[in-house]
Amino acid sequence: MKVKEIMKGNPKACSPTDTLSDVAHFMWDYDCGIVPVVTDGGKVVGVVTDRDICMATAMKNRGPSNIAVEDVLSGEVYSCSPNDDVIVALQTMRDRKVRRLPVVDDGNLTGMLSMNDVVRAANDSKFGKGFAIDYRDVALAYKSICEPRVPKQQAVRAGA
Repeated sequence: MKVKEIMKGNPKACSPTDTLSDVAHFMWDYDCGIVPVVTDGGKVVGVVTDRDICMATAMKNRGPSNIAVEDVLSGEVYSCSPNDDVIVALQTMRDRKVRRLPVVDDGNLTGMLSMNDVVRAANDSKFGKGFAIDYRDVALAYKSICEPRVPKQQAVRAGA
């Protein structure tokens, strides 16, 4: 099964120059916890999550209307292609400990794939017995995603 068969198409996105306040309002209006960040040319340069907004406002001790999206981007974008097998995308989620992936085609945003999409597809009887996602794969990916990350300070002390 291909990502394009279960992804959400035509996702809303923000620009690097938008403020975190703009993004928070967007999240509220569209009931989502992640917004892809794209350049004027449509290239995906990152994502902003609701957690990113909370952490940035606390760590920078500034209001979200005074912090630009570009100030919180990590520079790493984990994504998948619409033609990737869902199992490959699920493995990326598992390895990178993320619940959602932008779906990009030639660097341009075409959709979003979430664990919710994968779980719903795995439960959907329309895919029948030939469906390629085993419930065990979904559970193992989710277990890996939910593993606590070691804080940077602990990792340094532990020699990681």
